[in-house]
Amino acid sequence: MLYRTARLLLAPVIRLVLARSVEGTGNVPRSGRVIIASNHCSFIDSVIIALLSPRPVHFLAKAEYFRARGVTGLLMRWVLAAVGSVPVERGTHHAARAALDAGHRILTEERAFGIYPEGSRSRDGRLYRGRTGVAWLALTADAPVVPVALSGTDRLQPIGRRLPRFHRVTVRFGPPVDLGDVPPGLRPAPHRRAVTDRVMLAIEELSGQERAPGYNPTRV
Repeated sequence: MLYRTARLLLAPVIRLVLARSVEGTGNVPRSGRVIIASNHCSFIDSVIIALLSPRPVHFLAKAEYFRARGVTGLLMRWVLAAVGSVPVERGTHHAARAALDAGHRILTEERAFGIYPEGSRSRDGRLYRGRTGVAWLALTADAPVVPVALSGTDRLQPIGRRLPRFHRVTVRFGPPVDLGDVPPGLRPAPHRRAVTDRVMLAIEELSGQERAPGYNPTRV
């Protein structure tokens, strides 16, 4: 309910004040399970997508954010709840699997799930190699993957800055990645790697970012 209210009240404001353009919204299925796979340059990326997507999108957020104290912590908890974020524990032995299971559960409920295949925010603006969790979700949940490119969010809220500053952003939703030749279900690792590479290529074509040669080494 809070997420729906936030989209109703805040989305028009964000679109008017911060969005330079929002493109390709027709590429997002209006119902059913779908994965929204985006590049990742800022903490505020999830907020921008959750509010400007043509349908609600649920992202995972570190559970510690929901336990933060003080005024900043209260504001963070409200923002995360307002954009439909789902808390998940990080740093535990089974954290990665728990995160994928949570995403899979959201998809099987016929909702939209947002994921950043790079895993972490890019500190240098380059697009890093995708991790194969996005492919595992797409194949096991039999869900289409819509690539998304954000630009300008790194200036709206740079890494290390607690509160955003004024800067206009662009959001591009691309056509679903063609996975028609890949059977659904849990496929061997090479299949997951190939699917992930297709997703990252689609994001690259939308964003125009320079590709980095390996995985993002940071966890921020």
